[in-house]
Amino acid sequence: MDKLMRIMTKDSALVPLGAILLGLLFGALVMLVGGYNPIVAYAALLDKVFGSAYDFGEAVREITPLILTGLAVAFANRTGLFNIGAEGQFIMGMTGAAIVGIKFDLPWIIHMPLAVIAGAVLGGLWGGLAGYLKAKRGVNEVITSIMLNWTALFLANYIVNTFLLQPGQQRSYEIHESASLTIGWLSELMGNARVHWGTLIALAGAAIFYIVLWRTRQGYELRAVGHNPEAARYAGMNVNSNIVRAMFIGGVFAGLAGVVDVLGVFHYQTVMAGSPGYGFDGVAVALLGGNNPIGVVLAAILFGSLTYGSAGMSFAADVPPEIIRVVIGSVIFFVAAHGIVRGLIRPLKGKSKKEGAA
Repeated sequence: MDKLMRIMTKDSALVPLGAILLGLLFGALVMLVGGYNPIVAYAALLDKVFGSAYDFGEAVREITPLILTGLAVAFANRTGLFNIGAEGQFIMGMTGAAIVGIKFDLPWIIHMPLAVIAGAVLGGLWGGLAGYLKAKRGVNEVITSIMLNWTALFLANYIVNTFLLQPGQQRSYEIHESASLTIGWLSELMGNARVHWGTLIALAGAAIFYIVLWRTRQGYELRAVGHNPEAARYAGMNVNSNIVRAMFIGGVFAGLAGVVDVLGVFHYQTVMAGSPGYGFDGVAVALLGGNNPIGVVLAAILFGSLTYGSAGMSFAADVPPEIIRVVIGSVIFFVAAHGIVRGLIRPLKGKSKKEGAA
């Protein structure tokens, strides 16, 4: 626990909080310029998220995949890699889960875990492919993972169209009930909100992230390779295999995000005109969360709540939902431009020290 607290240093906690506050203030300024009342808008947003059991459940549903894609990006970042391919890994996770959920008919105790594992592994292999190309061929993982995002989209559409398509529809057949992650009794209690076991999987993923990186020998090697590959090689570590392993594990997290979306929310896979976007949002979640598992969970809660709550702003306060994207973009900007935030925080810290000395 002491090491975990040292990872979440005072600065690393204050800077994202300052960025969030500045982002909300900037969003309020944009609303004022547009002739909207920011107090009413933000109140409507909170009411949309916490106003009913159904809305709260749906907000949690929105948050869940963001946790996992954020972990996918953060894990790679911690090992010196930039996994911008979480979107493609998410799609391949969806596809693997859909294939097993639709084509197999097994008892639930076998079917559901098998579908989850299939999607996670397929997402991991998709991430590992970018890692392999970097390790063996020296190809930058940013370039390959971006290209693999589009490859995953078109490959997934081909698989659905060819093997899983429901006649007359632009989507697959529904998965068998035995593969579903939906929590039926809890969904009924929450007004049929699409709550599922994937939320627990996401939280478990954050715990596994911490254990793997800071409590295992393999995690030490992964971090060492990320900090200084040449020093790690000199110490006898296999740099290439660690690169592939890091991208594979990141892909597993992103693949699980796709798994829970198919098995827990929709129960089918569509022929997609474009990417769902969770993988790209995961980059922002990881950035705001400081590549820390606890930070990623908190950042995902913020992003998911803002995204889902934007509908409340639109209906109750007549504020365009695009304003929320402005807020999110502003938060990302202030996190990236952390010098601005630190500059604003520094006088406050100095003032508190003076008051303490007095």
